[in-house]
Amino acid sequence: MSSPGSSRVTMAQVARRCGVSLMTVSYCYNQPDRVAPDTLRRVREVAAELGYRGPDPTARSLRRRHSGAIGVVLGEHLAYAFEDPQARRFLAGVAEVCRERGVGLNLIPTTGEDKDVDRVRSASVDGYIVWTTVDSDPVLAVVSGLDKPVAIHGGPAVPGAQVVSIDNRASARELAARTFPGARRPTVLSFPFGRDRRPRLETGPDPERVEFPVTRERLLGIYDHCREAGFDPRRLPVAVVARNDRNDAAAMADVLLDSCDTDAVIAMSDQLAFAVLDTARRRGLQVPDDVAVAGWDDDPDARQEGLTTIVQSLLDQGRTCALIALGDRGPSRKAAWAATVRTSTR
Repeated sequence: MSSPGSSRVTMAQVARRCGVSLMTVSYCYNQPDRVAPDTLRRVREVAAELGYRGPDPTARSLRRRHSGAIGVVLGEHLAYAFEDPQARRFLAGVAEVCRERGVGLNLIPTTGEDKDVDRVRSASVDGYIVWTTVDSDPVLAVVSGLDKPVAIHGGPAVPGAQVVSIDNRASARELAARTFPGARRPTVLSFPFGRDRRPRLETGPDPERVEFPVTRERLLGIYDHCREAGFDPRRLPVAVVARNDRNDAAAMADVLLDSCDTDAVIAMSDQLAFAVLDTARRRGLQVPDDVAVAGWDDDPDARQEGLTTIVQSLLDQGRTCALIALGDRGPSRKAAWAATVRTSTR
């Protein structure tokens, strides 16, 4: 008999007590429809008597090479998944697919430390989703070399993985064409350039020094428009925030309005754009007459704020990434986007 201090009862012990084969006991737990009702009842009764709790799920997943879960690698602390509006919408799409397919979701935070690689490699998952990270992230080589499906949201592109993203460069070029006309002092409120997440103001920063692909592509698209409009992008002030947060970005919005006396701001998310709108209102400035503002994502509050923005569905992109991580074929084209012009621009 099993007792609290005894070793785990095995399937073989149950089979011997019942006088049946090991395969029959296995069928009772994994394919009960293949076992006669009387035998199934007898095996279950003996298992309960011995204290047998069923097959070890870890051992079973190792045998089947199937764990029934998706791993989402976040290049952030774990709380980021619940704090950042973009991450929440994206993960909601992932979670929808997990619910529909009956699989679990494993959030794997990484911080750029050496132990990130071991944490990601040892995760018991069937496929990976990587939230936008830097080009040099060692985790990328790990996930693409495990012979499991991998989706990377926003980039970078690596062999063996599929990137899910809008055309950030094209959307930035379009947004600049809607925001900068008529402006004498255009500026950008940017996502972080790299993992140091150091807030700062730069003039005409070289996009090739930007480690995050989404930030780099959006900056390149803005520069494309500047050149077409006859404005030297090397003169363009770019304020860099530490994270995508409306309250935190207020300080850099003040920098743009104080140091640059800006009259047009392209923010790399609606949350950052809201920070500029908040600052403008606090100063009694008129939008868009005194300062034009635009963002990305079409957040739920964007329409109420009259914000010109790039519309994209992060929820749909999360769903696409989840399906890829489960082995489905990915889309042959980039995710859909559109520029929506409202009253925040001229």
